[in-house]
Amino acid sequence: MAPGVLVEEAQSAEPSAPAAFKHKNAYHNTDAPRDIFPDGIRTSGQHAPLYDVLKPYSEFPKEISGPTVWKRDDFVNNPERWVHPFTDEEVQELSDTADAFIASGTSLTGISQGNFPLPKLGKVLQNLRDDLLNGKGFVLFKRFPADVWGAEKNAVAYMGLGTYLGYFISQNGRGHVLGHVKDVGDDPTQLHTVRIYRTAARQFFHADDGDIVGLLCVHRAQEGGESDIVSVHNVWNTLQKEHPDVAELLTKPIWYFDRKGEVSEGQEEWIRQPIVYIENGGKGRLYCKWDPYYVKSLTRFSDKGLIPALSEEQLRAMQILEETCQRLALHMVLEVGDIQFLSNAHLLHARTAYRDFAPPAPRRHLLRLWLSTPESEGGWALPMPDSNEKKRGGIQVNNTPPKAPVDAE
Repeated sequence: MAPGVLVEEAQSAEPSAPAAFKHKNAYHNTDAPRDIFPDGIRTSGQHAPLYDVLKPYSEFPKEISGPTVWKRDDFVNNPERWVHPFTDEEVQELSDTADAFIASGTSLTGISQGNFPLPKLGKVLQNLRDDLLNGKGFVLFKRFPADVWGAEKNAVAYMGLGTYLGYFISQNGRGHVLGHVKDVGDDPTQLHTVRIYRTAARQFFHADDGDIVGLLCVHRAQEGGESDIVSVHNVWNTLQKEHPDVAELLTKPIWYFDRKGEVSEGQEEWIRQPIVYIENGGKGRLYCKWDPYYVKSLTRFSDKGLIPALSEEQLRAMQILEETCQRLALHMVLEVGDIQFLSNAHLLHARTAYRDFAPPAPRRHLLRLWLSTPESEGGWALPMPDSNEKKRGGIQVNNTPPKAPVDAE
């Protein structure tokens, strides 16, 4: 979790109000200067929730039903329910459109549905978008030719697919709208500065700071690096039966999340928030925002008395939440050419630690997208000040321009 900013933080503001930069040359995120943001839209970034619309535990459901509640056994032996192998025709359409985009000379940060037409595959993706947002929340594509196309074409085709699911948002303080999950040698024990996706360490169950996350496997590890996903609503139902005290604690805005230095001018180094919320309108669904690494890394502030240290009650809740997710999760292994798209609203995901092949073999490498699905376009009604912005969420530091590097940097 890290910052974004520069939407007005006033907690009494209407959630539909346009967000403005706190900047001497103020402008709205949807009217950003095109010499910095090619499409004129800036990633909103991280914000504290609208505290006055947060619901008390008494208004949370005791049990959730519907398509967002699923169990591992629903899918483990039924790949046809969640795996979509690209057909030869779909691959050809994607290839032709990617070649045309590259030939146009358009910057990768300027890619959109308008300049990346997919008449047939686009309809498939738009249908899947509804299932990602309102259904089971995940899909696994296969047969993307990642081992045939080069780095540039892989990036173009992958980002082109993403335009049919949401708007690209920045994933870090450097403005990366195309991320790279790869061990670049960072030290995973330095929790207060290191983003774990840049290491080979285990990632516990978490959600990213975008409505949808996509992962394209370009190279596999020698060992490990396998994926687990879980329905938040199934986890909630289980906690209500087994640990209702933990469920209640997760609804309280007593959890401090680190920004790991990815902070815009004038921002605090942390955000205080709950872990689970109820939508601010919409369908009134339960929404989750969680990453234990960003809660554990704040001792540099709690040791100074700037924020409370984690209580024994909170530490117990974190352990029970992780153990419950592990027990209920669906396991999968991403092969080269697989693309996993997941909802961050009602799924949590995890990754096992991994070991790369020895050089000169390539390291494990996944291309990552964070995609925004604003409330006005069918996205969840989040209790956040930027819920209606096109590029809500993400990580934005000051006016850092968007970048789409074709490899880790």
